[in-house]
Amino acid sequence: MESDNVNQKEQGWGSVDNPPSAAEGIKARILLVEDDVNLLEGVRNILELDHYDVLTAENGIEALEILHAETIPPDLILSDIMMPRMDGIRLLEEVRKEQRWVSIPFIYLTAKGEKVDIQKGKLLGVDDYVVKPYDPDYLLVAIKSRLDRHRKLNDYYSAAMNELKHSILTILNHEFRTPLTFVVAYADMLNSPEPLELSTSELQDYLRGVSVGADRLRRLIENFILLVELETNDARKTYQARKAPITDIQMLLLSAWNEITSRDGMTHTCNIQVEASLPHFFGDVQFFKRALVQLLDNAVKFSPENKVINIGAKMEGNEICVWIQDHGRGIPENEHRKIMESFYQINRPVNEDQGAGAGLAIVKGVVNLHGGRISIVSEVGKGSTFSIYLPVAPG
Repeated sequence: MESDNVNQKEQGWGSVDNPPSAAEGIKARILLVEDDVNLLEGVRNILELDHYDVLTAENGIEALEILHAETIPPDLILSDIMMPRMDGIRLLEEVRKEQRWVSIPFIYLTAKGEKVDIQKGKLLGVDDYVVKPYDPDYLLVAIKSRLDRHRKLNDYYSAAMNELKHSILTILNHEFRTPLTFVVAYADMLNSPEPLELSTSELQDYLRGVSVGADRLRRLIENFILLVELETNDARKTYQARKAPITDIQMLLLSAWNEITSRDGMTHTCNIQVEASLPHFFGDVQFFKRALVQLLDNAVKFSPENKVINIGAKMEGNEICVWIQDHGRGIPENEHRKIMESFYQINRPVNEDQGAGAGLAIVKGVVNLHGGRISIVSEVGKGSTFSIYLPVAPG
């Protein structure tokens, strides 16, 4: 074994001291597909000397049979292009059709003259090429770089998925449980088998408690549904079907504000400033109003009681600017991008703000549907201004 290691180092076939996947303690598995038996054996020897676990096939048909038979897919596929029965182009097509194989890194072993096949492979999403006659060092570097990239992407997506799971569990635990507790508690008291001696005002308080909890649950569910529609592109189909000229921006702002003021315990006032003779823009009134309601809800939530919320619309260059200004806690500049992400809240454990952190993600999605953009101007301790810029309708 020692002589093999020395031989490998002398020929430059890889580093024995740093074998693939050594950090994880797992050998990467490679499916090698090559119809030239001598070349197949040569490449397999190089890969095995560099501590890879190698599966072999002599054409695309055999490769697919191996893929179907393996419970755990290989970490990478290294394939010739020109092969009998099924060539490398067709093999790549079949691999990319299967959901469980679609992310497997795929490298072609190709002759210099196969330019047409290289172009086809690029269109199908091949990850890299190693040209024959190949250099062993280059082959190993190409494989290692693709495996490292694949691992990093998997680590990123795993971390993102874990963060998403944590956010959803937090929301279910707090945001859904709290209003549900109100509804259940008041309903239980009203359904008590023992007669309750309630005055009219007490009964109204009980019913108001049920209504407030139910309304909060309804808004949470509606926001979740809209966020899913925006992120799965279903909302775009609805937008295309419903979009029409929006001409009365002041009425739209007033309607959004009225929805906010209808909620229990509202103490804020509003100042609306809309420039006269604003041009119209194309949009979906329902979606755009939902975005305005989300921004107004945040303005109220993060402003002290009895403060004025300023909202309005004006022309800036060749765009319509719809803006909402509060005098609340403000947002640190390094948080401006993050707050537009789904389920993100600034320092959630400390601030314990109500809401699922979906509001600004909804705003961003709706503005994107309308071909617009968002800007944030904020100063910590003094307040924030959110501005939506929309393209003016042609003509």
